[in-house]
Formats: sequence, C-alpha cells, structure tokens
Amino acid sequence: MNTRHAFLALCTLPCLAMAANTGSAFYGDGPDEHHPWAVHDRNRPQPVRVEPGTPSTQEQPGKPPSDAIVLFGGAASDLDKWEADKKPAEPTKWEVKDGVLQCVPKSGYIRTKEEFADCQLHVEWSEPSDIEGESQGRGNSGVFLMGYLEVQVLDNYNNPTYADGFAASLYGVNPPMANPLRKPGEWQVYDIVFRKPVYKDGKQLDAGYVTVFSNGVLVQDHTPLEGPGGHHNRSKTGPFPEKGPLKLQDHGNPVKYRNIWYRPLPKRTIEGATEGFLTEEATKAKRAEIAKTVRDDAAKLQGNAKTLRLLESLCYANDEAALKEATASVDAFVKTVQALPADKVESKKNDIMSYHTALQYLTHFKNIPEDFGATKDLAAIVKAHGWDKKK
Repeated sequence: MNTRHAFLALCTLPCLAMAANTGSAFYGDGPDEHHPWAVHDRNRPQPVRVEPGTPSTQEQPGKPPSDAIVLFGGAASDLDKWEADKKPAEPTKWEVKDGVLQCVPKSGYIRTKEEFADCQLHVEWSEPSDIEGESQGRGNSGVFLMGYLEVQVLDNYNNPTYADGFAASLYGVNPPMANPLRKPGEWQVYDIVFRKPVYKDGKQLDAGYVTVFSNGVLVQDHTPLEGPGGHHNRSKTGPFPEKGPLKLQDHGNPVKYRNIWYRPLPKRTIEGATEGFLTEEATKAKRAEIAKTVRDDAAKLQGNAKTLRLLESLCYANDEAALKEATASVDAFVKTVQALPADKVESKKNDIMSYHTALQYLTHFKNIPEDFGATKDLAAIVKAHGWDKKK
C-alpha cells in the first residue's frame, strides 16, 4: 500500500476515545516546525458554540450573539455602565429615551466603566432628521476604541467633508473606501473588528488594525494603525494602553445610539496564541503539550486502542517511554497474528490495517525509525492478503 492509499484508508479508522465525527488519526499532513496540529487534526479543539444574534431593523434593534457583552441594550439601567469622561469620574448627563442613548450637547464625552481592548464591536447610531450645518458641523460624534482611536460618526449622506474625516474614517488617518450611509434620521450600523498594536521591549511586533463595515459595506479593510489618529496633527505610531474604555463623543450634536455590544477577541499568535503559523519554539512547546494530552488519554485505554493512541502521540513529539510501550504492544500483536491459521487472519483485518496505516504514516513523517520492528511484518501480511490493492 503506497503512502497516499494509506492516508485515505485511515478515513475508516475508529476515533478512539474521541468525540464522534471529529476526524481520523494519521490522516492529513502531520505537524511541522511551524504548525503544531496536523491537517484535519481530530485532537484540535472544537470551536466554542455561540448562538447568533438577529439583524436590526429601522424599527427595532437586533439581538446580540450569545457571548456578547452588552454596553447599551436600551434599558435605562444600562446608563449605569457609562460615566462622564472626566477626572474624577462623575455620572453622565446623556439621556436614555425610548430605549435610545442620546447625546446631550455640550455635556461632554461619555465612556464605559468597563475597559477592554481587542474586540468585535457593534454600534448603531442615528443623526438628527432636521439637517443643520455642513461638513464637520453636521451630526458630528465619534466612536473611540479604547478611548484612543476614533471611528468617525458624521452625517455624510449628502454632505462632503475632508476625506479622512468622513463617517467611518479612522479620523485623521484613513478615509472609508465607500459612503454607504442612509438618510439622516435613519439608523446606521457599524461593525468593527479592532486589534491594538503589540509592542515588546519598545519594538513593534504588530501594527494593529481596524476593519469596519458600515451598513454591511466594507469600508475599512484591515487598515493598519498609525497611532490613535486625531485632529490637525499627524498621528504617530506607538503602543496603546493595555486596556481602555469605549468612548462616545459629544461634538455639540444630538446624535443617538442604540444596540452597543462587543465580543472580546482571543490573542494573536504574536501574543502567544497557538493557532496559525507559529515560531519554531512555540510550535515545539505546543506539540509537546498535545503529545502529553494524547498520552494521558491513552493511559485510560486498554489493548489495541491504547497502543494506537500512544502511536498517535508520537505524531507531535517523541517520547521514549511511549515509543517503547507501543513497540512492545505492536510486536506482540504481530506475533499473535503470525501464529494464527491462515483462515483466521481475516478476522483481524481491521486491527492489522489500523496498525499498518499508522506505521506507514509515522514512518512517512519521520516520527518513528524506518526500521521500526513491526512495520515490515505488517506490510508483508497486508500484501499477502491483497489488502494493499486499490479498489
């Protein structure tokens, strides 16, 4: 049986001690120096279940996803989650009317009491339907990520202004790619993905970025950060605070907000996460961790199931004790098969093929020596019975 056929045959291997339908052992390309997981790795953690939300309409806000942290959901009590952006902090003068958070002009910015950083953020806002002013003087406000980086809020439905001050711009840094705003008085929707810059020892490891959808239209496409942005002066790159509040701007216009929520995002690989393309050092450490988990699982099993699980652990990292135990078990199994009458060998076909395919895989990816004791004996048994023939 060639290597490719061996890989395909493993689709039929049992998922020993694993949840149903999570894949097969010894199947896709194995872990390498930058990827701790195999391709289609059944040991890889399953995604966390999140119940999706519902879309908003003009008449009512939608429902956030189940893991969202709601900053304003329409209740008057939600105002307790906010405060005036002052030192020392004091209650905000913004108001909640009919489930809507409304800016009271000249009362000042507001900020969340909670602080956070990388996130998926959802904000809905509405401009006054009575049009007043022009350019930056019409329905001006802003969403400040971490209280630091402004995504502009402005009535630009039919109101030109400087491009890097447009609605959905990273203010003073990058204009939006399009202007999909609805008419004044209608609800506008921002969906924002934010990643702050990552620095270590004063050196930038990741510039950070912002992705923005405005009313479902992509307007900031993984835009790298050039500092916090700002008015008049050029923004300068540098580290952000570890965490910060969400701020909403009072620019003298009675802008309304509703349905504000966020979802924290997991760490990036540059911060120590173990999904994606890793450094060799991080990959080695993660592979050792996975191997130990698989060996610990093997310790709960018996017989061939235990041996196959021990062999599976060798895909991630060599372990002398695991290799020794698996070698002894496979050798003993082969001797048992060799002692059987020819007409009884067929009854062991599934176990024989499981071991044979596992050893073919491990040999191909150099997880075991090419002269691993039982490899040739199993191959000879498989060939003698014609089980290596492509069907």
